[in-house]
Amino acid sequence: MLDIQKSAAAMPAIEPATIHREDYRPPAWFVPGVDLDFQLGLEKTIVRSKLDVRRSKSAKFEEPLLLNGDDITPVSVKVDGAVRTDWKLVDGDMELPLTGAAHLVEIEVELDPSTNTQLMGLYASNGMLCTQCEAEGFRRITFLPDRPDVLSRYQVRMEGDKSLFPILLCNGDKVQEGEGDDGRHWVQWNDPWPKPSYLFALVAGDLVANKDSFTTRSGKPVELNIWVRDGDLDRTDHAMQALKDSMLWDEQVYGREYDLGLFNIVAVSDFNMGAMENKGLNVFNSRYILADPEVATDADFDGIEGVVAHEYFHNWSGNRVTCRDWFQLSLKEGFTVYRDQSFSADMGSAALKRIEDVRILRAAQFPEDSGPLAHPIRPESYQEISNFYTATVYNKGAEVIRMMATMLGAEQFRQGTDLYFDRHDGEAATCENFVAAMEEGGNIDFSQFRRWYSTPGTPRVSAKLHHDPQTGIATLDVKQMLTTGGGKPAPSEMVIPLRTALLDPETGAHDGEHLLILDRAEQSFTFEGQKDHPILSINRNFSAPIVMENDRTSEELAFLSAHDDDPFARFEAMQQLMTGYLTAQVSGTPGDRDIILHAVGAVLADEDMDRAFKAELVLLPSEAFLGDQMAEVDPQAIYDARERLRGKIAVQFERKFRRLYNQCVPEIFSLSADARADRRLRNVTLGYLAASHVEDAAELAYEQYRNADNMTAMQGALAVLTNMDCPERKIAFEDFYKRFKDNALVVDKWFTMQAVSQRSDALKRIEALSRHPDFTLANPNRVRALYGAFTGNQVRFHDVSGKGYGLIADIVIELDKQNPQTAARFIPPLGRWRRYERERSELMRLALEKIAAQPDLSKDVSEQVHKSLA
Repeated sequence: MLDIQKSAAAMPAIEPATIHREDYRPPAWFVPGVDLDFQLGLEKTIVRSKLDVRRSKSAKFEEPLLLNGDDITPVSVKVDGAVRTDWKLVDGDMELPLTGAAHLVEIEVELDPSTNTQLMGLYASNGMLCTQCEAEGFRRITFLPDRPDVLSRYQVRMEGDKSLFPILLCNGDKVQEGEGDDGRHWVQWNDPWPKPSYLFALVAGDLVANKDSFTTRSGKPVELNIWVRDGDLDRTDHAMQALKDSMLWDEQVYGREYDLGLFNIVAVSDFNMGAMENKGLNVFNSRYILADPEVATDADFDGIEGVVAHEYFHNWSGNRVTCRDWFQLSLKEGFTVYRDQSFSADMGSAALKRIEDVRILRAAQFPEDSGPLAHPIRPESYQEISNFYTATVYNKGAEVIRMMATMLGAEQFRQGTDLYFDRHDGEAATCENFVAAMEEGGNIDFSQFRRWYSTPGTPRVSAKLHHDPQTGIATLDVKQMLTTGGGKPAPSEMVIPLRTALLDPETGAHDGEHLLILDRAEQSFTFEGQKDHPILSINRNFSAPIVMENDRTSEELAFLSAHDDDPFARFEAMQQLMTGYLTAQVSGTPGDRDIILHAVGAVLADEDMDRAFKAELVLLPSEAFLGDQMAEVDPQAIYDARERLRGKIAVQFERKFRRLYNQCVPEIFSLSADARADRRLRNVTLGYLAASHVEDAAELAYEQYRNADNMTAMQGALAVLTNMDCPERKIAFEDFYKRFKDNALVVDKWFTMQAVSQRSDALKRIEALSRHPDFTLANPNRVRALYGAFTGNQVRFHDVSGKGYGLIADIVIELDKQNPQTAARFIPPLGRWRRYERERSELMRLALEKIAAQPDLSKDVSEQVHKSLA
């Protein structure tokens, strides 16, 4: 490993050009029809395209045809049948002089998919050919106006060696197939729905399918296929059921029916994304398709259900109505995340799903909003669009949709979505189009609410409740401030819906929930008929993506954690109770630990409480979340304070934890809510038993591992053992690898569970794992499993030596040469360097400067690094 301080002195690379939203111009040429012919090979693929190009009525007559390309060279170019040589390449794009209003442009290119390590465009993956075109990957296949506002109908002919590629898949419906010469075969595909090039997909390989069907509400049969490699077929049933559930739910909740006779999903092992919603041919990272109890945790099953739903829902919110430009990305992603969250809530526990969604938002998006990479859900500029597939665009975007749904109510929100789909079907739309449909459908003015689309940062809302015992009037004074990129807060006037209730301090009852709309910098709300000073329950169900600050006492928070009838508010009260104590401990301020112990004891003693919810209530806030509450982050101090409280809770309630642990033993594996709750609580109580340092903790964990009939129990045991210094740790991890070494997704777990170890030798273990025969930078899942997990290991990644920062800087530099999109994902953990105490801050900055000094950085990494250092 190179020393950071010695390697950061070189001159930084030149920043790429910046694209601005305000510079958007409609296309000069449209392409209503695209005809593609693929002669497929792993090392040589020939692509012949026929483009029906039509000049826009608003375009200048002399404006040439611009066809985007990236790292491809045309073999031949024809216009209306005549060979043309007067084209030129400018930064990879083809400029072709044309006069007149319409032409047929024919282009032939030759590709080598086997060398495409970026995994964008057409690439080879373990003997297969597949594509990934969002956002700008199609230009790596052939020349085309590769922009989302150019919608085309595609006809595609695929031909290849039948022994290598017995299955040939593309968008739309299969219309013809046949046998060729020399063992080759071909298939013709037609997609009748206009789509932008980013939704194009092609897969060729040796695959088998889980086949099923679905009948739409209008009676149309749809053939369903999930294509996987031989040997994986028995792990696709859960994904298939999720697909059928999604199709039915979208009909029932949004009135959206599927529009083709065929829906294909393909699982691939080398994939930058989680999945891709290509029209009629969804390509998935295999981790979001393959599952059975032996190899997948309960969280994996949930993830598969949610991602399958997300990509299917895109058929309308993304495909039938797509984005005008990439600045509108949240139009499809934020809306579809909201849809998949709602679906998952309906399929399982709405309360637990909401807790999970908020936990993800706070872990990923809130830090983004407070750091140098902060941006609104509709960004104003970018250098590389791949950098804006962010938690802000997706998760905060979903929260913005949720706020609209909250203010409109279910019926009017449905009216708004119906209007949006009907009005813009077959179009490339904007965020403004969506909001306008909500306004008209819900008869509401969202003029001020639109600020959520253009304003970065997380609003901070302070609430103070006053009570007049003589009049029985309670007054709630509320203020809002906005903080962006680590700067000082300033007054703001966002529209913030706050679901609020005032609880009786004796009974916990209330007279109903109120929806308060905060739309000024300061505002007061009054409530009559309050005999005693009520207890404030605010931002119930996390009705707005804000940081809520209030003066509720520890006693009031403990009361809410025991009595609030809103499950999220109950969870939030317990989290705030623990967070307040822990942040005080880090800053050296004494706190009331006993009230936390009492609150935890009350939760453990509640025999009627759902066990999965009980597990959530007793979990401490994460180290990362605690750091986000502090002006200056000291990871070691946070870790120490958290471990002390965790240990005290563990010792205080060791008998109760042991009793619950022994009770939560499902006899037969099931995905029922009760069985999942037992597994969840059993793993949480095992963690507390280990934290209590009872003599048999390692033995308990090892026995759970050894006797487990499912991955949830197995991983729960390993999560405990990975932090322990005991013989059982080595035995279990060696056995786990031996048992599952042929399953790539489980080997990913093996890497991850060691990368998150908080043992003092964690960094040495990371370095050893990077040399393991099964580790490769070529597979994004494997890279994320090791290095992505390590960056989340707060106490070890932020080791004061700075070695963790240097390790990630070196990986970014090496990975950028082959997969810039994956490399760029490792910049944000370093990018928040200003938030940390001085010594760590300086080391993080030097790591960023080392990366910035490298020649020929990709646009992906360059943009992230320079913004982080600015």
